Amino acid sequence: MKAVIYQGPGKVTVENVEDPKLEIQDGPGVEPSQVGRKTEHGVILKVVSTNICGSDQHMVRGRTTAPEGLQLGHEITGEVVELGRDVEFIKEGDLCSVPFNIACGRCRNCKEQATGICLNVNPARAGGAYGYVDMGGWRGGQAEYVMVPYADWNLLPFPDRDQALEKILDLTMLSDIFPTGYHGAYTAGVGPGMTAYVAGAGPVGLAAARSCQFLGAAATIVGDLQPERLEQVEKMGAIPLDISKGDPVDQIEGILGVPEVDCAVDAVGFEAHGHGDESGSEAPATVLNSIMGMTRAGGKLGIPGLYVTEDPGAEDEAAQRGALSMDFGLGWAKSHIFYTGQTPVMYYNRGLMMAILHDRVTVADAVNATVITLDDAPRGYEDFDKGAAEKFVLDPHGMIK
Repeated sequence: MKAVIYQGPGKVTVENVEDPKLEIQDGPGVEPSQVGRKTEHGVILKVVSTNICGSDQHMVRGRTTAPEGLQLGHEITGEVVELGRDVEFIKEGDLCSVPFNIACGRCRNCKEQATGICLNVNPARAGGAYGYVDMGGWRGGQAEYVMVPYADWNLLPFPDRDQALEKILDLTMLSDIFPTGYHGAYTAGVGPGMTAYVAGAGPVGLAAARSCQFLGAAATIVGDLQPERLEQVEKMGAIPLDISKGDPVDQIEGILGVPEVDCAVDAVGFEAHGHGDESGSEAPATVLNSIMGMTRAGGKLGIPGLYVTEDPGAEDEAAQRGALSMDFGLGWAKSHIFYTGQTPVMYYNRGLMMAILHDRVTVADAVNATVITLDDAPRGYEDFDKGAAEKFVLDPHGMIK
């Protein structure tokens, strides 16, 4: 089959690779002791849609320790074409969303709905994911087919196949960015009549902004540097804020009449840039510091933006090991609540699926979903890296209308 492969900083290619099996296959990042382990609790999916994510882009830029040869892709929607012996409830032909978190459903964390930090799917640390550095070596889904373990637990089947295919551009976002954006807004405490700030107008930031609207925010402000992305913010009915023009805190007063918001979301992460005159240089803690500065005392900060323990491309030694110059004393003094970490997709995806299916919310329009072929993936990565205001959806089998 064809799959998208990371070939080193700045380069991805589409290669012919071995088909997936119902066992753990050797490859980059796979713990040797796991190779050959049977996964009869899993299924093989024919990939219907699989998306390029900003988290993938961190790896492709060389900003992680991702090994060359890694098969990419953690945003997956697919059709079940092969069942493992131990699968009881998922059926062949089911069209399903795949949470990017790989979870066993058996450990303490899974039983507490913290599926982003499953204890059994990654020998190196808590938490597993498809096609991602340090996440257990599981093969990614930017491919024609993919193996999904613990299928009865992990897969979210759509109730009606035809209806799902009609809404596939919204439903494909359930594997990651919609629950992740919603997680940021929800953990920031967004509710009816509140004012919210979202840092970053990439796909997760736009999904967070749509989530703020869905949760009833009176005003949703989204900050970014890219003019195209700020235009997309305005198109979706949120308030754009150009951080190249200065500190967001100062600009917020001009928008709301007060220099603070009720809650804030960091959808940028560790590759953040400065504000105003410093907008051309990296400042990894700038978003965290700015949202502490602008959020009211007693407010909450949702932080779904990715932070890492190793960043070989960082400009200073501290940032290379994930140590940031964060104004934590400010957050402490204002009694802020911080919510960080991988989104537990399964906690949200069923409810968001029902909201999509019953026309209560859309997200594909907010993130400007753009369908391309699997062979066009390298171009998609290149355009995304340049700041394109698009969410690229790969269509390996030509199934998307």
